[in-house]
Amino acid sequence: MYMLTFFLAKADPFGEMTKPIIELLDSALNPIIALVVALGTIYCVFLGAKLAKAEEPQEREKAKQHLKNSIIGFLLIFVLIVALKVGVGPLQEWLKTSTSSSSKGTETTTKKTAMVTDIDFTTTYDL
Repeated sequence: MYMLTFFLAKADPFGEMTKPIIELLDSALNPIIALVVALGTIYCVFLGAKLAKAEEPQEREKAKQHLKNSIIGFLLIFVLIVALKVGVGPLQEWLKTSTSSSSKGTETTTKKTAMVTDIDFTTTYDL
């Protein structure tokens, strides 16, 4: 019980746990963005060459559809990675504020509990 109360009473219980994860995301997102852009460009150039070499109309339509789908897919991946990079800071601040407000409520609860346990029930009264 005391260990749980001590853990909950800390101001930021998840700070030590989330710090390495956030540092890893910060350091890995820039190379991931560069890799996605490079692979997307190379793949789209390959599909563009395939579209240019297509002789039959069915092959041409198929290559055009592949090129369009790959461009949409890579743009979606790029936007999601950038959104993750932009959103890490606000999520970290939200986590700090939510854990600090919940720990304040916990401290109040534990103080009330301590006050109740200080009552001496051994004294008897004659009526």
